[in-house]
Amino acid sequence: MKPIFVQLRCAPGKTYEVADAIYKTELVSELYSTSGDWDLLLKIYLPEGEEIGKFVNEKIASIAGIERSLTTLTFTAF
Repeated sequence: MKPIFVQLRCAPGKTYEVADAIYKTELVSELYSTSGDWDLLLKIYLPEGEEIGKFVNEKIASIAGIERSLTTLTFTAF
């Protein structure tokens, strides 16, 4: 399993609705509310070989209320 981190910017007033919708999918390992430019931070474990862009676009970014996403790939744990 490979961890990725996805940050989401939500439409004004929609952060809690988006978080609830994401939680219900049971796709994320961890889900946090954050300060700054992004509203939510997700930690997702994907199986090796899973196409990251397709997964994020179809399973996460398609949720109503999300305006923008930023995906960070991880390489090595220290």
